[in-house]
Amino acid sequence: MMGVNKKIIRIDALEKVTGKAKYPGDYYLPNQLIMKVLFTQKSHAIIKNINIDDAVKIPGVVAILTSIDVPNNEYGLMSPDQPVLCGPDSGKKYADRVRCVADKVALIIAESEEIAEMARKAIKVDYEELEIIDDVEKAFASNRVLIHPEKETNIFCHDKIRFGMTDNLFKDAEVICESNYSTPVQEHAYLQPEAGIAYYDENEILTIIVGGQWAHEDQEQISHSLKIPVEKIRVIYPEIGGAFGGREDMSVQIILGLAALKLREKKIYRPVKIVWSREESIIGHHKRHAYKFHAKWGAKKSGELVGAEIKIIADGGAYLSTSAKVLGNAALLCTGPYRIPNVKVDAYGVYTNNITGGAFRGFGGPQAAFEAESQMNKLADLLNIDPIEFRLMNTLKEGDATPVSSPLPKGISIDDVIRECAEKSGWKIDHSGHYYRNDTSEVLSTSLRKGTGFACALKNVGFSFGAPENCWAIIELYGKGEIESVTLKHAAAEVGQGSHTALVLMAAKALNVSEEKIKLIPSDTATSKNSGSVSASRMTFMAGNAIIGAAKIAIENWNREERPAIGEFKYIPPATSPFDLEDGHCNPNFAYGYVAESVTSIVDIETGEITIEDVCVVNDVGNAINPAAVEGQIEGAISQALGYGIHEKFIQDGGKIKTDKFSTYLIPTALDMPKRLRSVIMQKEDPIGPFGARGMGEMPYMPFVPALTHSIFKSTGKWFDSFPLTPDKVIEKLDEK
Repeated sequence: MMGVNKKIIRIDALEKVTGKAKYPGDYYLPNQLIMKVLFTQKSHAIIKNINIDDAVKIPGVVAILTSIDVPNNEYGLMSPDQPVLCGPDSGKKYADRVRCVADKVALIIAESEEIAEMARKAIKVDYEELEIIDDVEKAFASNRVLIHPEKETNIFCHDKIRFGMTDNLFKDAEVICESNYSTPVQEHAYLQPEAGIAYYDENEILTIIVGGQWAHEDQEQISHSLKIPVEKIRVIYPEIGGAFGGREDMSVQIILGLAALKLREKKIYRPVKIVWSREESIIGHHKRHAYKFHAKWGAKKSGELVGAEIKIIADGGAYLSTSAKVLGNAALLCTGPYRIPNVKVDAYGVYTNNITGGAFRGFGGPQAAFEAESQMNKLADLLNIDPIEFRLMNTLKEGDATPVSSPLPKGISIDDVIRECAEKSGWKIDHSGHYYRNDTSEVLSTSLRKGTGFACALKNVGFSFGAPENCWAIIELYGKGEIESVTLKHAAAEVGQGSHTALVLMAAKALNVSEEKIKLIPSDTATSKNSGSVSASRMTFMAGNAIIGAAKIAIENWNREERPAIGEFKYIPPATSPFDLEDGHCNPNFAYGYVAESVTSIVDIETGEITIEDVCVVNDVGNAINPAAVEGQIEGAISQALGYGIHEKFIQDGGKIKTDKFSTYLIPTALDMPKRLRSVIMQKEDPIGPFGARGMGEMPYMPFVPALTHSIFKSTGKWFDSFPLTPDKVIEKLDEK
């Protein structure tokens, strides 16, 4: 069988397990120099002076760069609001301000790491301290202290949705559920901290070997900050040790390019390398946003939802990054996959002096799903209706208008995943066709309580709200009478998710050849055209369609006797549109994925410890390109969501990070994983997905925490409206009267 829906060993597996695979930190070039970053460690201040006199005198120090050395001292994915290096005299107004501890002040380039560290400690920076705003609600309520003085407010975004009778949302409501929720910051905690190496090649091309999620976007950001033409910059991605959205924004890409550029100006033609420590990584890149929700939902006693009013405040931290897009997703998904005739949503993104919030698996979806699914579970309890039945009564069907006044794209399968998950999780169907389960709670001993909870979610595939969306693929066919070999050139990053294997499988299917004939040349701006980011669960969907198009052209050229026969294709999906400024109506996405989960947990009411006994995940992936990789994605998502829900307590105090290492920021280990995890791959083909495939990398993450808190309500009678559910938090709640 050629290509898709085929369990195979990943094409990179052998090199990774034998240690032969090279990650950015594994590159050692002759005569290379080492670079260190001086982070400010101040949450809010003005830099008055940077004194490098003592540092530059240290033997082995080659160069020290500050803000004055940056050609265009700004960058940012959505808005260039962040200085490359903070300090005076760079020509950018307010670039002398530091707004969070992650801001960079100086780069030290030296013969060794030890010398660079010595010089970093010798740099003296004079600061004028400013008032720190680390409370998002205070930043939202007052503009007395502005994080960005050039702006009139700390609110950088306000998304509005108005649908139905917004002046009388709850006119027909017989039961009201009103709650406040908060979701925490989360660190990506990928295996490989940020690293890279930069140099000028023999053609005077600035070459940067680094880890990221979108090579061509990195190239453009470097070009913008260094004022170098894009064609004079080459970005190469080797193996990358995880990303989860944490490598979407810039970390070491621009500063590596700046270092190589300034060395060249000094006639120093030597590579420069940087490897961050774990502490530097935790300080130096963005995090999952902390969110606050006020939610008021109403329903009839029959179970029909009639209205929802939600206010969202997102802590964007110091800079915009992708926060506005994340907020848009949260606003869109905060009513879940449900048909609600009257909806009012106000979603605000707010600057603070905390670490910048940015992309993270689910992109605003997990926060919204926690609110929406918690509301659904609470309403089901108030109405005394089974949570499965209550959901099925209210789910969106084909053609139903969503709160943004447009229907979901064809191929809705939310009912299918709910039913499948319920039936695999012990729910039964009575004689009238209704779901029920009477044993969702159990007392195991004097201290142990067992409960089963449920949640579901939908998540978009691809860029949303009118963002330009496309993906290129290049295929070259070699041989005489028959195709003997294939070269596939594609820029998709391999961040551990198995994308490169999926590309090969889809090319094999599109060309009707064995995957052994295909040579992949990946992740290099010099050989591939723009693929877009490996994010938003989009790459399999987008790349697959691009590969199908390129394969068709290549085969046509092959049949015309061209040798090699080359096909290039740019896939452009159906258009989307942004929120209308007044009522939010839009066509936000071209595809979705659907998922449902049950969680069975045991709570020790004496210690507050939670054990996950069983998780059942039913994820509609369309057509599984590599089912083994799909199972791995489900298991990885549950592990990461479990950490989010129970273990990972990211602490900031006055904007300073108190949990900057794995001894204080605890992530799950193998011993914390569910005793049983069932990955159920549903395959209902997406109408426009390649070979019917849907994106799925984020979906299993989405409903885990609300399913977990539902299970704990079932076992203890207590609702948890915030998390992580550390033992002290659980005990505190259980002790409430």
